[in-house]
Amino acid sequence: MNCVVIIGRLTKDPELRYIPTTGNPVSTFTVAVNRQFKNKEGNYEADFIQVQAWGKQAENCANYLQKGQQVGVKGRIQTRSYEDKEGSKRYITEIISENVEFLGKPAGEGINGSQPDQEAPQYEPIGNFDDSDMPF
Repeated sequence: MNCVVIIGRLTKDPELRYIPTTGNPVSTFTVAVNRQFKNKEGNYEADFIQVQAWGKQAENCANYLQKGQQVGVKGRIQTRSYEDKEGSKRYITEIISENVEFLGKPAGEGINGSQPDQEAPQYEPIGNFDDSDMPF
């Protein structure tokens, strides 16, 4: 079984390109995922995970995601290799996404793109609601 789910923030804007032979869109981006424990200095570390999205999902990622935005990615891990300019073999491990969820605004932005120090809008309750007859 090869299934992975991560939640983290984009380290930069996604890059979109089209495969020359087929014209299929592919978007690549890196997600920083915090580890659950602190290091010796008492700080949390992060893993930087490469992600590929294909098709319409790739175009949506390129059009609507930006650096710092929180995303959830579900997919599979894939490893591939290539030779660099010096002839050395290089390996890449990445997630091939099945689903990318846009979870929030980029880091530092508040509600509806407002600055973090601004108050959230207040909403009035709708009518008089009596929940005493609710079964739970």
